[in-house]
Amino acid sequence: MADPNRFKMINWYPPMIGAGIRVIDTTADFTSITVEMKLRWWNRNIVGTQFGGSLYMMCDPFFMAILMMNLGKDYIVWDKAASIQFLKPGRRHVRAVFHIPQDEIARIKAQADNNGKCEPEFDVDVLDTEGTRIARVHKVLYVRRKPDKA
Repeated sequence: MADPNRFKMINWYPPMIGAGIRVIDTTADFTSITVEMKLRWWNRNIVGTQFGGSLYMMCDPFFMAILMMNLGKDYIVWDKAASIQFLKPGRRHVRAVFHIPQDEIARIKAQADNNGKCEPEFDVDVLDTEGTRIARVHKVLYVRRKPDKA
């Protein structure tokens, strides 16, 4: 598994910089990633709240990244579907914590190995600095073992 602190290099990815999104913490076993997005003039929408596209973007790659890092190079992990439900206007900085427990990662691996594929589903809440739920994102991933090379 790669160094979780090295993953923070994603903070230098131009779309992340442009949206003001930052990975602020990862656990040593890379089962959790905490991401924040400060409300800035460049990521506000026309009514002065968090831009919906940025709220979704801050939730896009992280469940996939957790699985890729934990399953390793022998597995294909793709996003299959996603949806976002906007619950309240984001008028402050926001944060989301992405977590997949090790036992769930083991279950996904076993299901992919035994059934040829697995399509796990995850939800994450986007909270503001007061703990108010601003949005909820639902993700469906696709996981399968890479075919053996001949």
